[in-house]
Amino acid sequence: MVQTKQNTTIGFIGTGVMGKSMVNNLIEAGYPLVIYSRTKTKAESLIEQGAKWVQSPKEVAERANVIITIVGYPSDVEEIYLGENGLLENGRKGTYMIDMTTSTPTLAKKIYLEAAQKQIHALDAPVSGGDIGAREARLSIMVGGEKEHFEAVSPVFEALGTNIVYQGEAGAGQHTKMCNQIAIASNMIGVCEAIVYAEKAGLYPETVLKSISSGAAGSWSLSNLAPRMIEDNFEPGFYIKHFIKDMTIALAEAEAMGMDTPGLALAQSLYTRLAQAGEENSGTQALYKYWK
Repeated sequence: MVQTKQNTTIGFIGTGVMGKSMVNNLIEAGYPLVIYSRTKTKAESLIEQGAKWVQSPKEVAERANVIITIVGYPSDVEEIYLGENGLLENGRKGTYMIDMTTSTPTLAKKIYLEAAQKQIHALDAPVSGGDIGAREARLSIMVGGEKEHFEAVSPVFEALGTNIVYQGEAGAGQHTKMCNQIAIASNMIGVCEAIVYAEKAGLYPETVLKSISSGAAGSWSLSNLAPRMIEDNFEPGFYIKHFIKDMTIALAEAEAMGMDTPGLALAQSLYTRLAQAGEENSGTQALYKYWK
């Protein structure tokens, strides 16, 4: 059954930088929301808008028939889905469970198989687009799982993003997100080096961006994150600590496939140095500080 506003109650777990905006968009789209976060105070603005806060993933599972999670680490995903008081243990038959965390393909497959035994429909659907994409409902959403389940919850995805692509069986969404993170990792090095080079050459970086961001060098990071570097704005649209987690997953998956990824390895090493210097909670554009 296609999940419309009339037959859907959405449960949402994880109201951080991206999750909060995603919940806002679902409320504006007219869906009833049940939300859970470890810190209730962080969800106060969502509660004021009509979302109902509950005290555990178990309560979310009991009250919602479409559940979205976007949390920090694979260990968080595993606890929320597979723990004793988790979603699968307490979810109802026919519920759609969508993990939008960037996690491991292996865990996505494990959740899918255990969910199927309980006649629960699990999808892995990580996103790209950062805080801006989440706020403006322009996320790229890459989905793994059964196609009929993807089609059933497509209206929910459409309230969150504009580039929504079914990628294949369980785990395919997470593998696609690894491709995304690999591409970003090396690109961020180039963006930072270009801005620092412009500064050292005595150019105005803002003017340089006007020339290069719309040409062959153009990228989302160059257009959206380079201006933040120039303004010394290192607030997180996406945390360095979470990017390191993603790169670590990608490196492990690439190694398992016998693939060498020198660009990804270099980016991970640079970001790890920044994290060790106290920048783990800064946005990924803080890589600029490596040169400064």
